[in-house]
Amino acid sequence: MKPWIPMLVAATAVAACGRGDAHPPSHARMVALLDELAAKADVDNPFFGQQRLATLRTKLQEAGPRADWRLRWQTATAALEQGLEREAIELLTATHDAIVRGELAAEPAGRVGVAFHLGLAWLRFGETENCCKLPNQERCILPIRGDGTHSERSGSENALRYFGEVLQSVPPGDYWHWQTLWLANIAHMTLGTWPDGLEPALRLPAKAFEPEADLPRWCNVAPEAGVDRLGNAGGVVCEDFDGDEWLDFVVSDWAPHGQLRFFRNRGDGTFEDRTEAAGLMGITGGLHMVHADHDNDGDVDVLVLRGGWWFEHGRLPCSLLRNRGDGFFDDVTLDVGLGERLEPTQTAAFADFDRDGDLDLYIGGSRSQRVACTSHLYRNDGARFVDVTQAAGVADERYAKGVAWGDVDNDGWPDLYVSNIGSDNRLYRNRGDGTFVDIAPAAGVTKPTNSFATWFWDFDSDGALDLFVANYDTGVAHLASHLTGGSLPFTTAAFYRGDGKGGFRDVTRELGFTMPTMPMGCSVGDLDGDGWLDCYLGTGDPSYASLMPNIALRNLGGRKLQDVTMATGLGHLQKGHGVAFCDHDHDGDQDLFEVIGGAYPGDAFRCGLFANPGHGNHWLTLRLAGTESPRCGLGAKVCVTVREGGQSRRIWRHVGPGASFGGNPLRLEFGLGKAERIERVEVTWPRRGTVQLLTDVPMDAIVRVVEGEAKGERLAIPAAPGRR
Repeated sequence: MKPWIPMLVAATAVAACGRGDAHPPSHARMVALLDELAAKADVDNPFFGQQRLATLRTKLQEAGPRADWRLRWQTATAALEQGLEREAIELLTATHDAIVRGELAAEPAGRVGVAFHLGLAWLRFGETENCCKLPNQERCILPIRGDGTHSERSGSENALRYFGEVLQSVPPGDYWHWQTLWLANIAHMTLGTWPDGLEPALRLPAKAFEPEADLPRWCNVAPEAGVDRLGNAGGVVCEDFDGDEWLDFVVSDWAPHGQLRFFRNRGDGTFEDRTEAAGLMGITGGLHMVHADHDNDGDVDVLVLRGGWWFEHGRLPCSLLRNRGDGFFDDVTLDVGLGERLEPTQTAAFADFDRDGDLDLYIGGSRSQRVACTSHLYRNDGARFVDVTQAAGVADERYAKGVAWGDVDNDGWPDLYVSNIGSDNRLYRNRGDGTFVDIAPAAGVTKPTNSFATWFWDFDSDGALDLFVANYDTGVAHLASHLTGGSLPFTTAAFYRGDGKGGFRDVTRELGFTMPTMPMGCSVGDLDGDGWLDCYLGTGDPSYASLMPNIALRNLGGRKLQDVTMATGLGHLQKGHGVAFCDHDHDGDQDLFEVIGGAYPGDAFRCGLFANPGHGNHWLTLRLAGTESPRCGLGAKVCVTVREGGQSRRIWRHVGPGASFGGNPLRLEFGLGKAERIERVEVTWPRRGTVQLLTDVPMDAIVRVVEGEAKGERLAIPAAPGRR
């Protein structure tokens, strides 16, 4: 038995503290445990541990001049991943030059690999010296131009020398060719020499970087807003955590010692770091977070998920952070029955699956050759979470990478979709008696095979839930091949249109989506306030070569998806993880928060907060409060009918976080387009399925709707200064 398991199992329930700063004893035990596990991870963690690099250095020193190119390359790569760019460059340069001089034997593939990674190390050095140390609005935004070009040029200049060598050594159409071609084009952009610096056969088409729509550009205001945290991959949740009606951010960092951060919204467009005052010091790690009011006290809580991708090193506890209502959090994991299993995960979702009025929880498990963990369904009994996985029939026993709840057949019972990497996906239909049956094959939603992030949404606004499932086995080589008409095969993400009866149809190509993408963090929102749900895909993988743009997709009336990445300036090249759409400044349009950063210490980056420039459309924000249903409104379905252009139009939304690796606020933020007025609002509450009808609802307002009350309450909340 692991030495820390008795600490968890022996934890006794502790009564909730009052409103002081004192945490319950279980909180202190969790902080101590996290510190102990992080200290161990400093040694052997596959991404952050120092042991691998130390071992390789020792082997290299012992081998001396006899060290082969593989050992030298592995040591250099490990150094680069730890952020030791100069050490990596020096070692790769010596290895490369020795191979060229014939002093070091290497097959052709080895020579190509060393040259490529030397170019990659130089390119990363250029990013560090410019994008990380000297950031501005244009750097790392595709297409790179103007102020986005590098003032410290040696990184990209040296990278191009070695990329050129690779391109001369491999045949066109080879995987090495495609990924090197992509990176060479990016390097030339950073120097302001694209496309003329490349021979015509190696240029990516200029059309690929031209705007497809006439839209205003978004601006990254994270530095002046005070939320440009520098860190690695992580999650974000956006919610009013302190009860002042302004949306705050909680941001995680999956590094073992990565401190959870609480950014409180001041109401003037800026945020203050209130991590210590929120009682969060020592709560570390977490690749993903989800939020909901788990104890139904009216305050939104946060669940931090740990261990995903870490295999046998990922046997870590999650953290359920109970919000006292004033922005102060207690870790109650040990008190509520969630601390007894130490299993790697990165995905979970809350829902009232048994419709008893409180929120239950599904946590997706990891599976690989080295670690096998089932997923778990926990029923909320009001005080603790009880594992009902086996009785419910939802163990999955695959490698879960995404989880989403939604009522796909409109019978009032929330169903469960589990996205698995390396095997078919599951769609568990809720029978309404505490059990589920997998209908994914019959529903036609088992693919993609290597799937990842997922969500339910109503993208065609017909009242039936649709489904998005990301694919996670493409890279920059596939991008370059696709843009130049190459033949490198790839699988796209999947867009499924729901029929409201439990069936789905793959409409990916009908929507015009044919590009390779690799979404990690992504979310759904309304980019232009027209009432049609759009989405943003934060892309990348742990490889340093994965410098691919994050993708903004605009929904054209539920019929087509338009790539507006270049038009909006949202095509950030660094790794995109937690994504949240939210109207943080109360100006009526949704802004975009993104946790940006890679898997390794050397691939850290700064969070972005992209301000929506506005599109002159009307809007409505609804804050639902359940009485019989969960108080935070999770699971409610809302239809807003507006009069627009002399006709009635229905806009559907469902209360939920709307994302993987990120969490939108549970308040519903509607774009209303050019509506003349709101005709009615219908809220279907999840517990009993009752429909609440409201009329005389104002536009351009924030309205609180209480379950069972005849009228909504308009909240007098001003916009941040200078907005609206």
